[in-house]
Amino acid sequence: MQKLISLQRYTTFAAVAILTFVCLIIGFWAPWVFFLAALFGALTLLGVHDVRQDHHAILRNYPLLGHLRFLFEKIRPEIRQYLIEGDQEEQPFSREQRSLVYQRAKGAEDKRPFGSHERVYEAGYSWLTHSVQPTHFDNTDFRLTVGGDKCTKPYDASLYNISAMSFGSLSANAIAALNKGAKLGGFAHDTGEGGISRYHRQGGGDLIYEVGSGYFGCRNHDGTFNADKFKKQASDDQVKMIEIKLSQGAKPGHGGMLPAAKITPEIAEARDIPMGVDCVSPAGHSAFDGPLSLMKFVGQLRDLSGGKPVGFKLCIGHRREFMCMVKAMLETGIIPDLIVVDGTEGGTGAAPLEFANHVGMPMIDGLTFVHNTLRGAGIRDQVKIGAAGKIISAFDIARALSLGADWCNSARGYMFAIGCIQAQACHTNHCPVGVTTQDPIRQQALNVNDKSQRVARFHANTLKALGEMAGAAGLDDPCGFLPYHFMARAGDGQMTEAADVYAYLREGFLLDDGDDNPIYRDRWARATANSFAPPEAS
Repeated sequence: MQKLISLQRYTTFAAVAILTFVCLIIGFWAPWVFFLAALFGALTLLGVHDVRQDHHAILRNYPLLGHLRFLFEKIRPEIRQYLIEGDQEEQPFSREQRSLVYQRAKGAEDKRPFGSHERVYEAGYSWLTHSVQPTHFDNTDFRLTVGGDKCTKPYDASLYNISAMSFGSLSANAIAALNKGAKLGGFAHDTGEGGISRYHRQGGGDLIYEVGSGYFGCRNHDGTFNADKFKKQASDDQVKMIEIKLSQGAKPGHGGMLPAAKITPEIAEARDIPMGVDCVSPAGHSAFDGPLSLMKFVGQLRDLSGGKPVGFKLCIGHRREFMCMVKAMLETGIIPDLIVVDGTEGGTGAAPLEFANHVGMPMIDGLTFVHNTLRGAGIRDQVKIGAAGKIISAFDIARALSLGADWCNSARGYMFAIGCIQAQACHTNHCPVGVTTQDPIRQQALNVNDKSQRVARFHANTLKALGEMAGAAGLDDPCGFLPYHFMARAGDGQMTEAADVYAYLREGFLLDDGDDNPIYRDRWARATANSFAPPEAS
């Protein structure tokens, strides 16, 4: 009996084989049945192959039927998204969040009836405190000037820009649509570390040139930094700011490699790399080896660019290391014009699961730490801070501004604006909507002119919503948001003011002999401008 039960797993295979035989016989009287015989015959041959192969145990034990497992596994994201996932389930963006972007990008109605779907009494719920004397904004094209005293070409930046996404990770049509949309909307487009491609230049939109560890577009043949090539790239009028990528939220401390087989002539052109050779992005930079040399590199890029704003992007890891950078700023007098804080919740084309889930500090925590450290060192007013990491709504922007950011960047928000459906196939080259693929046929489906209009509308409508939120709070400027404007529900059900958790620390406290904020002071005492290494290692 037990053996008979065990053989039941071959039932489907046996049934198909029998049907093949039966259809062959019936076909002599009804020729059209031969088509069924051919179909069942092909399935029978597939079953024979399943039993004989030795790569997949499930196919050997469940011939034919086992293929359903691989099929369902393959379409699982789509099944969840279209049939199972609730409006507020985050995988990683909820349907509600995605729909908001789609509606604003299309210029469609983004209001909703019948009240909130949020569980307002559960831990984690957060809200904006509003005023009984709201204000109104006629102009919601909110901007700030980036660039300190050493800049001869400061940049008038939008409060909401396109975050770093490289050509190669994104398709040519996606890059072109984003940049053209940035031009239409008057905001900036970060190139990502893959260099400035011809598609970045076609749209004419403002660029933030990201310089990563591979120095793409400004490198020698051995992968080291080339000052002359950088000067040529950075002097282009389309480039408005320069951002040194120290780390990326989704995979901080992790390099990357683009296989030679995936390098197209256009990618090679943008990155200034040869064809037929694997393209390596090292985990760390070779142009500097410590805090002091990092600041000197910042100063060098500022000079080479002709006085444009220069800074760096990082996800906070060892907090002491950032304090090392700040001490180097004080010692050299070279203050970066901008610092972009990326959070571990940030996205990427592909990252090891351990890095995506468990390496790096979340954006809010990193942002408040950077903000307060600069305040403690007395130089917060000289540096503009950008924030990146799942910022797709006006509420997200307002919260980041309240916790210390001067502006915000978004990558996946703008990806949704050009048609991303969160298929999570970015690393497969099989993106169904042509956003994250180099397949020329797949990316043709992405209409550059139409999607660029959506990018511009998403930006404008999001800033309009930001103006409405700032008005509800009674502010004259969204940059006036402070921690006390936001509340959150704690685990015990009590209300917690953001100011109690993410308070602004007093200016200059790290430079005196006080005893407040010991956690900051202890790390500050251990930090040195000479090296990132901890003092106990020397």
